[in-house]
Amino acid sequence: MSPAFGAMEVEHYSKGVLLEPFVHQVGGHSCVLRFNDKTICKPLIQREHQFYETLPTEMRKFTPQYEGVVSVSFEEDEDGNLCLIAYPLNGDHDNLENLDNSDCEPKSKLLRWTNKKTMLLENEKVSKEWVRQHRKEEKMKSHKLEEEFEWLKKSEVLYYTVEKKGNVSSQFKHHNPWSMKCHQQQLQRMKENAKHRNQYKFILLENLTSRYEVPCVLDLKMGTRQHGDDASEEKKANQIRKCQQSTSAVIGVRVCGMQVYQAGTGQLMFMNKYHGRKLSVQGFKEALYQFFHNGKYLRRELFESVIKKLTELKSVLEKQESYRFYSSSLLIIYDGKERQEVAVDSDPEDLEDLSEESSDESAGAYAYKPTASTVDVRMIDFAHTTCKYYGEDSVVHEGQDTGYVFGLQNLIDIIKEIRDESSE
Repeated sequence: MSPAFGAMEVEHYSKGVLLEPFVHQVGGHSCVLRFNDKTICKPLIQREHQFYETLPTEMRKFTPQYEGVVSVSFEEDEDGNLCLIAYPLNGDHDNLENLDNSDCEPKSKLLRWTNKKTMLLENEKVSKEWVRQHRKEEKMKSHKLEEEFEWLKKSEVLYYTVEKKGNVSSQFKHHNPWSMKCHQQQLQRMKENAKHRNQYKFILLENLTSRYEVPCVLDLKMGTRQHGDDASEEKKANQIRKCQQSTSAVIGVRVCGMQVYQAGTGQLMFMNKYHGRKLSVQGFKEALYQFFHNGKYLRRELFESVIKKLTELKSVLEKQESYRFYSSSLLIIYDGKERQEVAVDSDPEDLEDLSEESSDESAGAYAYKPTASTVDVRMIDFAHTTCKYYGEDSVVHEGQDTGYVFGLQNLIDIIKEIRDESSE
């Protein structure tokens, strides 16, 4: 990345950056938006902002990189297109010095989207008549898709078949119902408040999925307690009930969302938080198994890496004095892109590392040979995090967050069980 914006880059950014839905958001209720390929943004919550600015050094490798604050405004053009545009905060570019903005377009050439999911490029060189006609055609095409999308939003678990033609990763943008739901809700909230307020602060964070071609994402709500110290009695009771009725109270962790690409069927599988709350401990274990299975074989090569990172995170959190990560989530991410088929000798010694599933799926002398794959483990969502160093909190906790650590240990144990059972 460039150490500082050049004059052209500053001018380029000052025209505004259109924020698109972040299609790999699988959980949470806060709207996460795409700023550029490597950066996302979400509404600034003071407590979360404080956490990122005072983050202990040893925790930084387990959280998204914090990249500053932007001002976001809600805008609507003459055709009713709803847009969220990011601008430098108070015209100050200092907090964005190290942000790579090379793939953002100036506002005059922004890719816009409508409240009907229609997408097109608006360029001064394109006639308004062409734009209107194009919109009309696209809306006619998307009418059926809109009805389908409404149904998808109500489904707790769904499978979406990806077209065989084209790049799989390029087809993600229209198919994640949870991210679209959060995005539409954010637009509606800002539209309702537009007359009274049209400037919002958003924080910029590292896009953890940017390194993966087809990100498989598991969002886990961690800990035995979810309500913050400042929660109302109603909110507190509601959160306690959710924990008691889910795996949170039993093992300190529950599924909050999931996105998995299944190479065997060419489908995307989505699971939302409502289904995650209903799972028993055995159901939670089966959901984890499903997350690491691509429809052809179990991704066993991921286990050691994820267990190692979870164990390291547990060690780090055990040393954190006074922190409580109430309602925080843990993300596990890996690439669902199918590995290249490689020729292997049919000798049993050469095939010992291959799963039965991959061997059965192989054609002739070809099989999927496991290779080291990158898997990421990160903590996110700190809106209810507290620590004695914050100063203004009325409740001060001592020692480690035992509920979160309890959940981590159980998560590690369950993944080890899946690993061991699958190798028998």
